[in-house]
Amino acid sequence: MKKAGFIGLGIMGKPMAANLRKNGVELAAFTRSGVPDELTQSGVLACSSPADLAQKADVIFIMVPDTPDVERVLFGENGVASKLRQGQIVVDMSSISPIATRDFAARVREKGAEYLDAPVSGGEVGAKAASLTIMVGGSQVAFDAVKPFFDMMGKNVSLIGEVGAGQICKVANQVIVAATIEAVGEALLLASKAGVDAEKVRKALMGGFASSRILEVHGERMTKRTFDPGFRIELHQKDLNLALSTAQALGVSLPNTATCQALFNACAAHGGNAWDHSGMVRALEYLADHEIGQQRK
Repeated sequence: MKKAGFIGLGIMGKPMAANLRKNGVELAAFTRSGVPDELTQSGVLACSSPADLAQKADVIFIMVPDTPDVERVLFGENGVASKLRQGQIVVDMSSISPIATRDFAARVREKGAEYLDAPVSGGEVGAKAASLTIMVGGSQVAFDAVKPFFDMMGKNVSLIGEVGAGQICKVANQVIVAATIEAVGEALLLASKAGVDAEKVRKALMGGFASSRILEVHGERMTKRTFDPGFRIELHQKDLNLALSTAQALGVSLPNTATCQALFNACAAHGGNAWDHSGMVRALEYLADHEIGQQRK
């Protein structure tokens, strides 16, 4: 099996890298804060820079927060691109701009390497359980070469199309997730304001056509008031910015996405950047002057 490298060991990247190592992958890693001891003790080689890592890996995975972070890792000082060689594959698993992704891929290919964009869905829980959904853009040949690694990190792995298609799929995912959180929040808030037990409503709806994973998991967060982050509002804001800017470039109107972003912005204005994205309901509660679960006024 090819040697792999992993750049970015945050909430998502660390367990993803750990799962590669658990499956026997010879793995090098880099993160600005230093590779955690638990990874080095398992046999992961700590590297001094992205360029250093590029010299030690055939397949290079990147999992960082945003488009400028990927650009810095690839093309900044001591970046991956400075040491790329023929036959290597760069796999960006971050959620970033589809337009920038295509530019990055072209610049990487000029070095003789291949490029896949492979953003994920499933959050920290999915990263730890190796059950992520992985949405891939790139060539069939590169996808086939990396598929064994993807299978160590995810359960639902799909080649969507050419480079950039994975990022478009992830943006679409985030549009659906945001809109569904907003709908669940409205429904449970309506029930609570009417004096009905919102948790009982949630459980009843789980048996009908309105059932969804978001109603199940995030609806329970709303009724139990548990907004510690699985996926932070500030990250979902970033993804919706990508959706809205891409839509503008394509001449597409996304009115409900814009509304969801406005609600996230309201949460952020009240100190909610780091709330779980299910905390969007707090903006709706503010508008209704009512918190789910409180006695009706």
